[in-house]
This record gives sequence, C-alpha cells and structure tokens, in this order.
Amino acid sequence: MTVPAPRARRRPSTLGRLLPLVLIGALLAPVGLLLTSTWRQTTDDRDLAARERLGVRYLSALAPVTDALVEAQSAAVNGRPIPGETLNRAIEEAAAVDARIGVELLSQERWAGVRAKLEALRDRSPADPESAYTAYSEVTDLLLALHRKVRESSGLVRDPAPDSFFLQDSAGQELPEAVVAASRLADLGTLIARRPAAEQPRGLIELTSLRVAALAPANDLVDNLRSAVDGSESTDLGANVLTPLDNYQRSVEALAVNSAPANGTGAVDPGQLSAAGLNTHRAARQLQPVILGELDALLVERIDELDRDRWLTIGAGVTAGLLLSWLAALLINAGRRARRRAALAATHADSPDTPSQGDPWQPAAGDPRGLQPAGAVAGPEAAQWRAFDAAR
Repeated sequence: MTVPAPRARRRPSTLGRLLPLVLIGALLAPVGLLLTSTWRQTTDDRDLAARERLGVRYLSALAPVTDALVEAQSAAVNGRPIPGETLNRAIEEAAAVDARIGVELLSQERWAGVRAKLEALRDRSPADPESAYTAYSEVTDLLLALHRKVRESSGLVRDPAPDSFFLQDSAGQELPEAVVAASRLADLGTLIARRPAAEQPRGLIELTSLRVAALAPANDLVDNLRSAVDGSESTDLGANVLTPLDNYQRSVEALAVNSAPANGTGAVDPGQLSAAGLNTHRAARQLQPVILGELDALLVERIDELDRDRWLTIGAGVTAGLLLSWLAALLINAGRRARRRAALAATHADSPDTPSQGDPWQPAAGDPRGLQPAGAVAGPEAAQWRAFDAAR
C-alpha cells in the first residue's frame, strides 16, 4: 500500500507578508488626517477666542475714554469746568493698553489719530459752545471708528456663539453709539434753547434726527442683551445683566419722553432733557463693565473647553498610534517566527542524518528494527533456524 507524502508547507509570499502592514498604513492615514484636521480646527477656534479677549481688553480701556469725553463735551457746552484729570487718566490707561496689544489688533495708527485729537481738545482754550460741540463731535466719531476697528481686527464681529456675539455687538457698537448720541442729544437741546428764534425750527429738525440716532442703538442694545440672555447656557448671564439692563431701559424711555417736542409749543425743556441724558449716561456706565465682564467670562470658558478638546485629540492620537504600533509589532513578530520555522524545516530536510520527510514509513539506516526482505534472516537467529530446517 502506498502512503501519500504530506504536503510541504508553502512559504508565504512577500506580498502576503506585507499586506497586513499595508492595511495598517491605510488605516493610519485617515485616522491621522482626521486627528490633524480636528487639531487645526480646535487650535484656530482657540486662537480666535484668545484674540477676542484682546479685543475685550481694548474695549474696556476705551470705555473710560468715551465716558470722559462725553462728560467733557457736556461741560464745554454748558460752560462748566472741563474734568481734565479724568480724561487724562483715561487717555493714559488706553495708551498703555494700545502699547501692549495695539500691534496685534492693528489699532495703533487709529489710536494715534484719536489721541492727537484728544490732546488738541485738552490744550485748546475755551471757545463758544457751538464750536466746542462740533469739535467734540469730530473726536467722538473717530473714537467710534476705533471701536469698530478693534471689533473687526480682534474677530469679535465673527464670534460664532449667539450669546457672546450679541454681547460683543452690544458692548462694542450699540452702547458706545448710544452713549455718544444721547450726550449729543442732551447738549443739542441746550444749544437750541440759546439760539435765536429764527433758528429754532432748524434746530428742532436737527434734534428730531438726533433723537432717532440716539434711540435706535439704545433699543438695539436692549434687544441684543435679551437675546443673549435667552440664547445662553450660562445661568449667571441673566442674573448679572438683567438688573442694570432694566435700569438702562428705563433711563432710555425717560430720554425718549423728554426729547420729544411738547404738544402745542413744539419746544423741548433743555433742563429735563439734560437730566435725562445724564441718567442715561450713568446707567450705561454701570451696564458696560457688566457686559464686558460677562463676555470675557464666556470667552474664558470657551478657551478652557477648546483646551480640553485639544488634550482629547492628543490622547486619541497617542492611543491610536500605540494600538496600530502594537498590531504592526504582532504581525512583524509573526512573520519572523514563520520565517524561522521555514528555515528550520529546510535545514532538517537538507541534513543526511535526517530521514526523508517524503516517506514517513521508511526506517532509518542501521535500525535493527528495520524490515527485512521476505525469506531472508540474518544474524544468530539464522544459524539456529538452519539446523532446525535441515533436521526437518
């Protein structure tokens, strides 16, 4: 009977050994691309939030300048001493902030222009109220333009979150415009009362136009803050903002009433309008730091979340790298063991003292237990059996 020889194990090809490693590399490429994209997006968002915080710091420095400037304008129009110390201190503080972060926010050129105008106002001799009103209006226009520049260069105008977007729009645009317009409205009411009777109708037209310009940003401010509170997940935003907002809204309503011409006479009481404008300015002064503080708190919270996301991305990348490296090491070790077994099998097959692997039933050479041909007996046993056979 013929016994078939066992099949020799076929050695794996080079492609078969490299295919698992190729698959690992193919898996590593999209994972690395995904982690890299996530890291870049998270880093960009964090950089934007950090830059927005610089804008908040700059706006916080411009707020005292705006307050001191409108107070100086009101004093100049009403013939009172101008509070120069307050304005000078606000200018110096804003200049220090601009020196630190103005290069990054691209605001140094505009601030230099505003500061030159402010120093010119500070050094000019007292003039008539009409020219003072015009001069201060030009400077406040430049100051409002600086507010817009800071919001644009810092990225506040591109804030992605609804609550922080409404807050930055309120603190960086609506509130400064409302403060400046309300001050101009009150001062214009004082100037109109001093003008000749022939100029009164034209002055009332100017007052009506300025009244609209003052109430529009104030109303937008109230709407923005309420939208920010309604759309925010922060539980502290509403509690901190609503109370000063209510005070500011009531002052704006009083300003709207006192700036409207009286029935019958068509005139405006300058004393009541000036008092209403002063109350509006005080309410705005209390509201603005609250808005900026809440905006900065939201940005800090966002930066912390983005930092956590970056650490998670790093952890995911390291974990994926370790797992794929471990799998690659297993496959490489398995390939090495397979090659060693194949080499060992080839060495045994080529050795002359090793029986042929093709016929496991063939005894080794010199084995006394080997099979003998039929009818052939060798050794001492052959001598015994020959005598026995002859006797028979």
